[in-house]
Amino acid sequence: MKQLAKDVMQTHLVSLSPDAPLHSAQQVFYDEGIHGAPVISEHGQLVGILSSMDILRAAIEAREGSQAQPTHFRNDLDLSHVDWESGPADIQERLSEARVADAMSTEVITVESSSPVTEVARLLRTNRVHRVVVVDGETMCGVISTFDLIGLLEEPD
Repeated sequence: MKQLAKDVMQTHLVSLSPDAPLHSAQQVFYDEGIHGAPVISEHGQLVGILSSMDILRAAIEAREGSQAQPTHFRNDLDLSHVDWESGPADIQERLSEARVADAMSTEVITVESSSPVTEVARLLRTNRVHRVVVVDGETMCGVISTFDLIGLLEEPD
C-alpha cells in the first residue's frame, strides 16, 4: 500500500505572522526545535514559508550592509541559534527592524494530503527545499520535511 502525505505529515503546526519580528521567529524555531514554519496572514491565508536559512541569510545581509567591519565576528553565525545580542549597533538596529515578511519565501510548495510520498520526495528534490505544506483544498493541515521522509527509512525497533 502506498504511503500518502497524510500518513507522514507533522500535524503539530507552528505558524508565524508576516509582521512578527524576525528575532522572535528565530526564538520560536529554537524553542520548538524546528527549522521552518509556514507564514499565515491575519486572514488565515498561507503567504509564505520561513526557514532557518532565511533567518541566517537575513543576518548575513544585515552584517554585510552594516558600517562595521566583519572582524567584529569571530565565526559565521551559528545555524541553530543566532546571537541577536552581540555585534555592532547598526547591525542590531537592522536586525531589530527586520520582520518575517522581509526574509520569508513567498514561493510555497504545497501538496494535497492524498499525494503519494514519492511525489513529495520528488518535489523536495526538484525544488531543492526541505519542507512542503500539506493542504486539503484550501486548508493547511500539515508539513512534511526531509526529516520526516528520512524517518521512513529507519528500521522499526
